[in-house]
Amino acid sequence: MIPNAPASEPGSTVCSAKGCRAAAVWVLAWNNPKIHTPERRKTWLACEEHREHLSQFLGVRGFLKDVVPLHEWESAQ
Repeated sequence: MIPNAPASEPGSTVCSAKGCRAAAVWVLAWNNPKIHTPERRKTWLACEEHREHLSQFLGVRGFLKDVVPLHEWESAQ
C-alpha cells in the first residue's frame, strides 16, 4: 500500500509535502538508523516540485536511501 493515498480514490497518490495535493511521481525511500533496522525502508511520496526539498530534508539527516520513480517502485513491489 502506498502512503498518503486518499481513501476516496483507490490507487491515487499524492505528494507527502505538507499541504501539497499534487500527484506523486517519486518515492523517497529512507530509514532512521537510530530506530530502524538497516533493511527497513519507510517511504515518502513526492511530486516534481517537492522532490528536491524532501530529498534534502532526509539527506541532511542521513536518512535518505533511494529516490525511485513511482511507477518503478510499484512494479517492484
